[in-house]
Amino acid sequence: MCEMVSRGEFHGCMQVLNGYVDRDGRLIGADPRLMALQIAAGGSEGGVLAVPQLISLARIARSLAIPISRPVVISDGDRTVQILARARLKDDIVHIALSDLDHAEPIGLSVPLDDPDRAADFAKLEREATWECDATLALNSLSNNASTLLGTELGNVAGKSLGSVFVPIPGPDGQMPILDALVQHAAFSAQWVRLAVDQSRQAIMNGVPFLSQTGHLGGYRGTLILPELPHTDLQVRRGEAMSEVAQRLDGALRGPIGRIITNADSINASEQGDLHDQYKSYASDIAAAGRHLLGLVDDLVDLQAIERSDFKVDCEQVDLADIARRASGLLAVRAADQSVRIDRPDEDETLFAMGEFRRVLQILVNLIGNAVRYSPKDSMVWIRTEQEGDLAVVIVADQGKGIAPQDQARIFEKFERIDTSEPGGSGLGLYIARKLARAMGGDITVDSAPGLGARFALSLPIAK
Repeated sequence: MCEMVSRGEFHGCMQVLNGYVDRDGRLIGADPRLMALQIAAGGSEGGVLAVPQLISLARIARSLAIPISRPVVISDGDRTVQILARARLKDDIVHIALSDLDHAEPIGLSVPLDDPDRAADFAKLEREATWECDATLALNSLSNNASTLLGTELGNVAGKSLGSVFVPIPGPDGQMPILDALVQHAAFSAQWVRLAVDQSRQAIMNGVPFLSQTGHLGGYRGTLILPELPHTDLQVRRGEAMSEVAQRLDGALRGPIGRIITNADSINASEQGDLHDQYKSYASDIAAAGRHLLGLVDDLVDLQAIERSDFKVDCEQVDLADIARRASGLLAVRAADQSVRIDRPDEDETLFAMGEFRRVLQILVNLIGNAVRYSPKDSMVWIRTEQEGDLAVVIVADQGKGIAPQDQARIFEKFERIDTSEPGGSGLGLYIARKLARAMGGDITVDSAPGLGARFALSLPIAK
């Protein structure tokens, strides 16, 4: 193993690329080969470090003041290679050292890593485009029907980063399936994205990883699906229904908070190399606080919308069992972290109602998320669907401490939380959820008793 010494070099390596980054993030010195990478990435000599794989490495080495090392995948001309990168702070300068590029192991494209049946399921979906990126998340290809499908000209996206073309949208719980998948090199599905070139356009992104010929992660390939129901861009739709103050708040906070969450999750996952548990704990706390803030922004924006006199929702036929399964999937990681099992409707179960897909998903994520949050360790959350007369009903039940009768009406009021000493949201979630349910001709009710858990029921008109 090569070891980093005071000048940022590796012992025992045939060739090492060294670079030096100042406190303003500028690459103030570099070996010619590293400088070529800098220029190829759109940077300049003496300019801000532009190689994406090295930016976070240098930033974290500076902020934590500890040596950082990690394998990175870099495009070197017409090759994609995996090398070792290390960084450490000395005398206010971050020293970067890369292992030998000329003798690095090339990464080629090979077979899917994920279950082939899942990839086949993606292929069965209608109205979809396909995409593929390498291990650096640089797009290799996008099917010819993408522009037609998404209703706007995407242009030449080859070589652009996936996130610069398709911007992930946080779910109602602040999480993004694609981020968890990238950390674990796993498949992801149901990730809403908006187009960078036209933010009024949205689609659903699915992806599966594939291995290189050498057995390393080669990249991702997947589909872009146009939703079956109209899904007007969240920002535009909300912007029409919110005050100018709320619109500025949403625009000013969402991007920075999202970046904080992403970077904190990256640190907590040790993507930048081995970290002390204390630093990982700090990063986890930062990510949790960021998600809490992002959820509060979402709640305030929704509050502005639903309290307008002209607020309305779309009502089309939706499958409540399918949406319940999707909502459960979005919360699976959180539930697993808390040792809570979610028992969701069977895959072949259906229950059709009248409502708006996105709003029903938002409601169920709130109800299931609350159930998981207030469930004790090693307990279960049950989700059931049933028909009651002319109503379709989804029931979410937990084994938590329950809600006293005198508090059951209060939990649906604005900014109300029963026990403020417990971790929770803004006190707006259930208020907004019930408002949305009633706007779709339905309701949310609760049945609970102290010590016996809680049973929330979302009812919507049955689809005729």
